[in-house]
Amino acid sequence: MMKVLMINGPNLNLLGIREPDIYGSKTYQDLCFFIEAVAKDSDVTYEIRQTNHEGLIVEWIHDAYQKFDGIIINAAAYTHTSIAILDALKAVGIPSIEVHLSNLDEREEFRKISYVGKACLACFSGKGFESYKEAMLYLEGELKR
Repeated sequence: MMKVLMINGPNLNLLGIREPDIYGSKTYQDLCFFIEAVAKDSDVTYEIRQTNHEGLIVEWIHDAYQKFDGIIINAAAYTHTSIAILDALKAVGIPSIEVHLSNLDEREEFRKISYVGKACLACFSGKGFESYKEAMLYLEGELKR
């Protein structure tokens, strides 16, 4: 069975109360339940993690080396600022997918820049929880090749 590490970055723990006009009214727990439901019938196990700390994301990526077959990452605000996360993804060489709840192209100008995406096979965004489902299905397809 294939293993995928799903990393969620800063402020995603506040889903449901954080800018619901952008991120919706569902909670982070709802997101985890959604991911588990999507994964239920797949050949992939998902380990879901969330942190507000950049260094911990880097450590999780390092620790994923030779333990996980893929990474799905919503680096949240670190998407636009973290060369450290980019370098970690490049260093381990694990097939990775970038995901976002909101459409970054319709947000502030600074959110249109993704350092993390430079190390990812694809990016899925702008569809709320469905962005995660699309990322999961895409990565599963890539891993099965």
